[in-house]
Amino acid sequence: MADNSMSSHGTKMNTAEEACSLFRLTDSDLAALKRLGERVVPKMDAFVEQFYVWLKTLPEYEVYFPDEAMVQHVKSLQRDYWVEVFEGVVDQSYVDRRATVGETHARIGLPLGIYFSAMNYAVTLFSVDLYDGNLNADDYAAAVIALNKVASMDTALVVDTYARISNEAAAAQSKAIMEMSTPVTQIWEGILLLPLVGLIDSKRAQDIMDASLAKIADTQARIFILDISGVGVVDTAVANYLIKVTKATRLMGCQSTISGVSPAIAQTMTELGIDVGNVRTTANMRDALSLALQAQGVAAPRVGD
Repeated sequence: MADNSMSSHGTKMNTAEEACSLFRLTDSDLAALKRLGERVVPKMDAFVEQFYVWLKTLPEYEVYFPDEAMVQHVKSLQRDYWVEVFEGVVDQSYVDRRATVGETHARIGLPLGIYFSAMNYAVTLFSVDLYDGNLNADDYAAAVIALNKVASMDTALVVDTYARISNEAAAAQSKAIMEMSTPVTQIWEGILLLPLVGLIDSKRAQDIMDASLAKIADTQARIFILDISGVGVVDTAVANYLIKVTKATRLMGCQSTISGVSPAIAQTMTELGIDVGNVRTTANMRDALSLALQAQGVAAPRVGD
């Protein structure tokens, strides 16, 4: 996963070397971190207990920790996480595991604000509350600087992955919504139908265009019905969008019909001076379907048949 890691500003952290370089994490820093680890790792159980005393004060605690089994599992992971930090080794596997943390947080929807607060509190516990004062002043200062560098680097790696997963989920959701809002359906051999509902803006108009042309190409349809009886507002922009769609389908050898043109919509389009050109229109979908079936040499069934 690390090979996909990229910050929101485009800064690369694909490798351990790139991550360390970005945060100016040196071998001296890692050595200082390891010296601090010798003082605090033996107190890891105390760290976990104090950390969870604080964590339980958050209103989100019960949402993300619904039972004791989950709490114990996460505590174990947290111990392993910080023990690894204080080993003072940042290699590719280390970076990959931090990316995994970001992916996990994204999957469960943990707010980043909580993660930031948790990292800040953890650094405070290790550098102040659990520190026994047995390092000289210079070594202690170097260790605190190193700990903050590593915590910042880890946070960046987590956030990068979190953002990537969230963006992928948002893109998938957007695609699903687009597909639901532009359900081009083959209702008969050579006949496609797209019933539109709601408002149409430039983004949705482009989605309609893309979905329609792709379906025409896939099915080799000769007739395309665009039903607008469910469209809330038809103004100049909307009308022009729809006409562009019909012109594009015509270029692919597909005859288009706009159905659902009510008297009010017809009057609006006339008042706006919109030229529908050679676009065929019908008052309702039934008439459009009847014309389409006739064009395909199929007798349209009568109402009641």
